[in-house]
Amino acid sequence: MPRRARLRIAGIPLHVIQRGHDRAACFFTQADYALYLKHLAVFAQRFECAVHAYVLMTNHVHLLLTPAKDDSATLLMKHLGQHYVQYVNRSFGRSGTLWEGRFRSSFVQRCGYLLKCQRYIELNPVRAGMVLDPSDYVWSSHRANIDPRESTFLTPHEDYLTLGSTPAERAAVYRSHFLFELDATDLELIRK
Repeated sequence: MPRRARLRIAGIPLHVIQRGHDRAACFFTQADYALYLKHLAVFAQRFECAVHAYVLMTNHVHLLLTPAKDDSATLLMKHLGQHYVQYVNRSFGRSGTLWEGRFRSSFVQRCGYLLKCQRYIELNPVRAGMVLDPSDYVWSSHRANIDPRESTFLTPHEDYLTLGSTPAERAAVYRSHFLFELDATDLELIRK
């Protein structure tokens, strides 16, 4: 049975999730995380995807991005996945798939929901019990979103830019959003 075609619309933010096969690990060393982010930056630029947020967990990845063209996100994820899997297979003497099928994606509405989704992504390591504060997790966009000097490839979304008139104001307001977890309704909505 053929795969169902993805609905692809340029300019609409996407929440992208890619999981390790059978929920197995897909990052094994610090160098793996760093290489994935390096490839993410290169392919996001090449395929014109603005990356607003990310988190690399041991067995899955969350991205919040806006594709400039209808096929931008698909091309980004295809090339990112291929290059990363080749690296892992070569480095660890393994073969076969690393990812659990195709990546999943869903459109992200603006007007409040986008920033909740961004928060959901960056709070993932806190919910998993890996850190107490999202700033303590190195493989997330959180540090860059509270201090724009930290990132070389993130693009703040328009909704983020409305948080304040200066980078310092925006960062302070954004950081204040992390003083509490998303409520159960928001968590369930994002997970669906």
